[in-house]
Amino acid sequence: MSMSKTTNTYNRQNWEDAEFPILCQTCLGDNPYVRMIKERFGKECKICTRPFTIFRWCPGARMRFKKTEVCQTCARLKNVCQTCLLDLEFGLPIQVRDAALKVADNMPQSDVNKEYYIQNIDAQLADGDGTEAAGAVGRSLAANEMLSKLARTAPYYKRNRPHICSFWVKGECKRGEECPYRHDKPNEPDDPLCEQNIKDRYYGRNDPVAEKIMKRAASLPTLEPPEDRNITTLYVGNLPEEITEPEIRDQFYQYGEIRSIALVPRQQCSFVQYTKRSAAELAAERTFNKLVIHGRKVSIKWAHSQAKQGTAAKTDRRFDVAGIPPPSAKPNDYFNLRQEQINVMPAGMKLHQLPTNLVPASAYQMYAQPTYAAPYSGLGAAPTSSVPNGATTSGVNLDVIPPPPGQMAYPSQDASRMGALKK
Repeated sequence: MSMSKTTNTYNRQNWEDAEFPILCQTCLGDNPYVRMIKERFGKECKICTRPFTIFRWCPGARMRFKKTEVCQTCARLKNVCQTCLLDLEFGLPIQVRDAALKVADNMPQSDVNKEYYIQNIDAQLADGDGTEAAGAVGRSLAANEMLSKLARTAPYYKRNRPHICSFWVKGECKRGEECPYRHDKPNEPDDPLCEQNIKDRYYGRNDPVAEKIMKRAASLPTLEPPEDRNITTLYVGNLPEEITEPEIRDQFYQYGEIRSIALVPRQQCSFVQYTKRSAAELAAERTFNKLVIHGRKVSIKWAHSQAKQGTAAKTDRRFDVAGIPPPSAKPNDYFNLRQEQINVMPAGMKLHQLPTNLVPASAYQMYAQPTYAAPYSGLGAAPTSSVPNGATTSGVNLDVIPPPPGQMAYPSQDASRMGALKK
């Protein structure tokens, strides 16, 4: 081609010279101080084959070096990054964006027609400031519900990781932790993501990444309105910490009249109540998986009715755990066994219960009386008994009656042992 770097060209004035590349936040990296290597007319563009200025840099620690792949004219023609060829605004492949916007940009692919087309685009972009998109994409770039749901709201730095070490896969890598490549298991050979072509991604055809995203878009969840027509409140979660009530009102007042807004900063959420149910349904439909505030995609849900919350508050939920039954109302059923469980017990196994007539009701009161503080030693007159009327002591050793609930029993307080030690 006449404009190729490898030929004796006469049209050198169309070669591209730039001072800074067109990159997305992911490719640029999280480091605010990036050192780039610039080479004027270092390589040919992989789309239009024109020589252009390439940039090479490292986006961060333990990341691989990246470089620009296409010229700035081709990047602005599709509004994509020069390195990853993803849309600069939504971070999606060109095939997904064009399908959502219904854009058909039939760029010529033959050498002569492509050269003429690129020269015309350069003439159009020469009058602008270099920040707007060109072609059919620039004229059709507008808000879209599908793109808002699929768009990334934060950079995906995992894409900058090093490539997998081929020597480690074969078990021959001897660098260990000093190896600049990644020691991970590679994808399967039949994985469609392994067969990616830069031209297919640029022209929006047969892109496996785009096909995967399109399948995910077809199965996106929807927010169904509750059956109770009295519910007009929306739950707004995942809010930024510095959010204020006027900012929330600015996002939701356009769908209808707002009755109240309750902001809960500690939980990073708020409750927006509308005066009409139709306004709440419209707000839920327009903002579900689409609303972004201060760079964060907020979650939208329907709030529960106050009547149901009051009923749930009256119910004891302490024992509402899967597999654990509530406490039994029987006083002697210490193991909380049902009758059918008792009936199927193995032969010879009994459920022992404490007889009710063994210990008198006033035993704990008698234990506290000084008459039973020490046993009779046989010297002198026996202490008089003061057993209350109606109580029986048959079969009960008053010296070993357990202490009242809430008190600890110590061996030093056993009267019979103390008497034996004195003897």
